[in-house]
Amino acid sequence: MAQIEPPQWLTPEAVTFWQEYSPDLIRKGVLTQWDVEAFAVCCDAAARRRKAVKALEEEGEVVQLPMFDKNGKPTGFRVSRNPWTVVLGQADRQLQSWAARFGLTPSDRAQLTGGDGRRDPHEDLLTG
Repeated sequence: MAQIEPPQWLTPEAVTFWQEYSPDLIRKGVLTQWDVEAFAVCCDAAARRRKAVKALEEEGEVVQLPMFDKNGKPTGFRVSRNPWTVVLGQADRQLQSWAARFGLTPSDRAQLTGGDGRRDPHEDLLTG
């Protein structure tokens, strides 16, 4: 079986996700050379999600953001939702969509077929 490598553009954090999940996906025939870009997008979303969660843990969901007048002079602060919540929401949606395509949730895994189009009968033992 040929080695399937992550694309060069993935961040080290996304490569970590790739290394966690790709061996099983390759062995099951779910991840092939044709799927590299799609799975890389999934890994990228997972890495961004993890980064957003960490930032929110450190900074909190509500933050003080500086305010400026029309000349760029600071005028104070305003309380606002942390911008990382937007990153987290976008990454969550993207991860859910792409992860489903690779069977990374129990319900989606039950629908997976091997590379030859047939379901692995042993999977029924795990999902039944």
